[in-house]
This record gives sequence, C-alpha cells and structure tokens, in this order.
Amino acid sequence: MRQVLFRIHLDGTVSLGPLGEIPLFGFGLILLCWTLFNAGLLWYTSKTKSGEEQKSGIRSTVVTWVIGAVVLFILPNFAPHIPQGIPVFGYGFMVMLGILAGGWTAGRRAETVGIPRQAMWDTAFAVVLLGIIGARLFFVAQYSDRVFQGADSLAGYLSALVNLPDGGLVLYGGLIAGTATFFIRCYLKGYSPRLIADIAAPSMLLGMAFGRIGCLFNGCCWGDRCELPWAIQFPQDSVPYIALVKRGFLSPDALQTIALHPSQIYSSINALILSLLAAAYFHRRAKDGQVTLLVLLLYPATRFLIEFIRGDEMGQFNTALTISQWVSLLIIAIGIVYGIWLSRQPPQLTRHVQQPTSPSGNSAGMAKS
Repeated sequence: MRQVLFRIHLDGTVSLGPLGEIPLFGFGLILLCWTLFNAGLLWYTSKTKSGEEQKSGIRSTVVTWVIGAVVLFILPNFAPHIPQGIPVFGYGFMVMLGILAGGWTAGRRAETVGIPRQAMWDTAFAVVLLGIIGARLFFVAQYSDRVFQGADSLAGYLSALVNLPDGGLVLYGGLIAGTATFFIRCYLKGYSPRLIADIAAPSMLLGMAFGRIGCLFNGCCWGDRCELPWAIQFPQDSVPYIALVKRGFLSPDALQTIALHPSQIYSSINALILSLLAAAYFHRRAKDGQVTLLVLLLYPATRFLIEFIRGDEMGQFNTALTISQWVSLLIIAIGIVYGIWLSRQPPQLTRHVQQPTSPSGNSAGMAKS
C-alpha cells in the first residue's frame, strides 16, 4: 500500500553541474519538456494526417499545450502555500496510466475501421470525466454516513463530496454514467454505438487492470481473510485496518491487519485477461456488438465470483450478496437480453471511410459502408 507515491516540490530545482541549477516549473525543465513533447505531436500530426482530421489534431494539441504551459508557469507562485509539495497519489497515477493505455489501444483499433484516433480520445475524455463523477456519486449514495461524517457546514459537505484522496469511487457507478455519456456522444457524432462499443470494450478492461493496482496502492477494495502464501496485510491507519477495527474483527492495538486476499491483484489480472480476449475477438467478430456482448457476460460473471473473497462490502437487501454482486446479476441479465436482440440482427461490420478533402481544404465528411 502506498497512497502517496511521491511529492512534487513547486520550488524544486535540478542541478546541471557546471551549468548551475535550473527550476522545474516556471521557465524551467518541465515546461521545456512539455513544449518539446507537443512540438513532436504537431510534427507527427502534420505528417500523418490531412484535411479536417489534421486541423482538428493541430487545434487540440495547441490548446492543450497553451493550457499546460500556463499551469506550469504559474505553479511556483503556489509554492509557499504548499510547502510539502503536490502529492502524486498511487490510485490517481494508475488510473491515469489506465486511461492512456486504454485510449492508445482504442485509437489503434479505431483506425483499422476508418475512425480517426482523435475521435476515440475525445470520446474517452468525455466518458472518463463523467464516469468519475458517476463513480463518486454512486459511492456517496452508498456510503453517505461515512462520507459526510463530521461535516457540519456547506463547505464541509462540499469538501467531503469531492475528497477523492481518501478513496471513494464505485466502478459500477462510473460504468453507468460513462455508458450514458457514450450513447449521447455517439448520437451527436453520428457513429454506430455498437461499433464504438466494440472498439472501446477491450480498452475499458485494460484501464480497469491498471485501476485495480491503484486500489492496492490506496488500500481500498480489500479482500477477506486469507491463509494462502500470497496473502497481504495493511498497516495501521489504512482503510482496511480502520474498517476491520470498527467491525470488531481486529484489535485496536494490532500493528497491522490480518492476512487478507489480494483481491485488487485478482481483479487486475482478471481484467487484463478479459481485455486480451476481447481485443483478439474484435477482428474475428461476425457483426458489430459481439465484443460488447462478450464483455457484458464475462466481466460481471467474474466480478460476481471475486466478490466472494472481498471483505470491503457487506451483504445488501437482507442477503449475503453485496451491492456489486446484485449489479453484476443485473448486467448479466442486460447482456442476455442484448444477446437475444443481437442474434436477430443481420451480420454487419460497419466501416467508416474518410472522404477526399475538398479543394477548400475541408473534409467531405464520413461515409459508412
């Protein structure tokens, strides 16, 4: 467990030997690296893209560079207010890696069916942003007593609502909000939801694989008692330690938790295997939607089983099943209904074809075949 991986000191410097010290932020090393990175993106876009796709890529890169450059330039002004530096949390870092890995692999798949990579990145950004909000709201609704404990003012409630460093995201809440965002964006952009879902499904699982390692760093989503050689223990003041003490399963004088299943690692491996399976099946599907169907049936089934060796959630609705197991059963039912509907659809693989660029430099649009 390592909630904070490291801290970034805003007034830090790097020694260049005889050349002296160079600041990290402001007109410093990180701004230089950021500029060189975006210059490389601009060069790559100008060489590999054309028409409206090129314009969109250049525009997005320039806007991203400007926003990042402004932030990097003004950060040293906040150094006196954050003397210990900005903490880089393990959970957030792994989620970021998951987003990058998922977006990159989804972009590569999208290009094989004629969809611009940038379109997948834009969709991923919208889905992830709204998904995080949904995951947080789901957690707050499920654990409102814990989240708002000690809050006695509007500011306190708002602070507790967005206090992500203390944990508090429910995967299924993110899936629900992200799914709604996904369908809205496909409708607005004119893309086939079945095709985009097939492209994104393996990448979502890959992102989960990274995210679950983040759960291990954060100490959440812990497992039940374990006597196997690979069992793990969490230190005092960790989320599992506090929860086990409150439930009476652990003495307040204990130096660490009892041996627990590394359920976060199980979940990560499970998501990775399913991601590889779904990615391999993408190029073998007979019709759009079959990859999504595979994920809708396999992931909740495996999640349902993993829940039996997790210890962070209690049974709901006067049963031994956790809320995640109930949601898993619901998703399996949705998958079965979706599979029946899909079986009645004619075999069809949608492919988007980029139209030639007009003399004015504008793309003639997208066509489906």
